Amino acid sequence: MLSLQQRLNMLEIPTGVIDVVIDSDTYNEIDDQFAISYALLSPERCRVQAIYAAPFLNHRSISPADGMERSYQEIQRLLDLLGKDTPYFRGATGYLPSEETPVVSAAAKDLSQRAMAYTPENPLYVVALGAITNVASALLINPEIADRIVVVFLGGHALEWPQNREFNLSQDVAAGRVVYGSGAPLVMLPCLGVVSTFTTTGPELDHWLRGKNALCDFLVKNTVDEVKTYAEGKVWSRVLWDVTAVGWLLNDDHRFLHSRLIPTPVPEYDHHWGRAPLNPLCRYVYHVNRDELMGDLFGKLANGGSSK
Repeated sequence: MLSLQQRLNMLEIPTGVIDVVIDSDTYNEIDDQFAISYALLSPERCRVQAIYAAPFLNHRSISPADGMERSYQEIQRLLDLLGKDTPYFRGATGYLPSEETPVVSAAAKDLSQRAMAYTPENPLYVVALGAITNVASALLINPEIADRIVVVFLGGHALEWPQNREFNLSQDVAAGRVVYGSGAPLVMLPCLGVVSTFTTTGPELDHWLRGKNALCDFLVKNTVDEVKTYAEGKVWSRVLWDVTAVGWLLNDDHRFLHSRLIPTPVPEYDHHWGRAPLNPLCRYVYHVNRDELMGDLFGKLANGGSSK
């Protein structure tokens, strides 16, 4: 079990170069692609050791297993565009059947083994951008890793939001409860009420990214094509949710995100937050410096993607 000081140290903004794994429902929307690219184009801080495909079910998949497989293929597409050979693994084909039972997958097994090489003084950062099934499964397979990782999770809504029916968390509440209850140091990035301010628009994407390189053109087209399915001919903006989780890793001098320490809340099955004042501390992000973070993202994408 971590001491209070170890936990506090692990919840500080990281410095130097750190090892990172990314757990992503990459095909679910258009923001995971931005986030993964951002991490891979930030070698001054992030050594991305592996990427895991997470399950999802929405209009872009026919089942959680199909969502995971589509995400796996999307990760491969991104790595090809970036010219990277980062290892990537298939994840869970479904959600946790209970809080005691993992969904064993290549991703969960890799994390449960990989994290054992780390320590509280040199943890592995786990950036979770989808249903957190793979991370919960790894913790159930090997609970020892809870003291060796920092989970940075884009999930749930702001504590004061009237409900907590957010896509990532609500798909697998059992997994959320496992992770939040595991004792692993946790950075929370709430969606509605906090990260929902991190939006971009078509003209902004055209100005900063279109024509810069093949990666940028892919990201712009992917975003605009998705928006056309629901807002063609209308005023629109789009939240790049998952970028903020990577932004936490690059948050020197609080330039991108502001946060505070709170007792770790409890994801309840009725899609509300349960309060537990005696729970271990976690870090709760409450504000995004939108322009600073977007500027850093656009600069790295424009300058770092493979040329046409």
